[in-house]
Amino acid sequence: MDAKTDAKTGSKANAESIVSLTAVNKTFHRGKEPIQVLDRLDLEVPSGSFEALMGPSGSGKSTLLNLIAGLDRPTSGTVRVAGADVGRMTDGQLAEWRSQTIGFVFQSFNLIPVLTAAQNVELPLLLTSLGGAERKKRVAIALRVVGLEDRMHHFPRQLSGGQEQRVAIARAIVNDPKIIVADEPTGDLDRKSADDVLNLLERLNKEFDKTIFMVTHDPAAAERATVQRKLDKGALV
Repeated sequence: MDAKTDAKTGSKANAESIVSLTAVNKTFHRGKEPIQVLDRLDLEVPSGSFEALMGPSGSGKSTLLNLIAGLDRPTSGTVRVAGADVGRMTDGQLAEWRSQTIGFVFQSFNLIPVLTAAQNVELPLLLTSLGGAERKKRVAIALRVVGLEDRMHHFPRQLSGGQEQRVAIARAIVNDPKIIVADEPTGDLDRKSADDVLNLLERLNKEFDKTIFMVTHDPAAAERATVQRKLDKGALV
């Protein structure tokens, strides 16, 4: 067994943690009433792992995902991702860090309907200093990786749901991020399309060594991950 995969146990030999959460609390307020969503949570995610997070609605899954992705900050505790202390960065620093470090995949695809597949994939690169020729080259590579190079000039309405999600994954990887965070990436797909997307995520993990942290309600999707975690009432169980 190689250092990358200790199947289903989740341990990775000699792998450093790319995500490290220590005693993390996250509290929201409903009026004056505090609602504690995460309760002194500790988490270590080895670099190059594929992790699935399950749990009932309201357990804090999306909140945890948002902390890892730098979309939110902890109320207390430390969130370190790819060497950065998420809680200590300014909004501007976080935005730049996210663009270089995190690839996002959502349940609802979030493609812009008036843009082609290639234009949707190119969007994150418009925030960089790359020239047009280099942007087009990276877009073509990303679409080739997800098997949709021949659909680059199609609009979202001309694609199936599974193809739309693969375009969304191409957009997530076009910046060569260190981590892909996926929030219910198969939630709106039929079983075959879901399996195609999961096959792609597995390939990104195994062939391209991308760390993937996926929230899912689907046990079949969770089975594809090398680590399965469960969150309940703000704590990992």
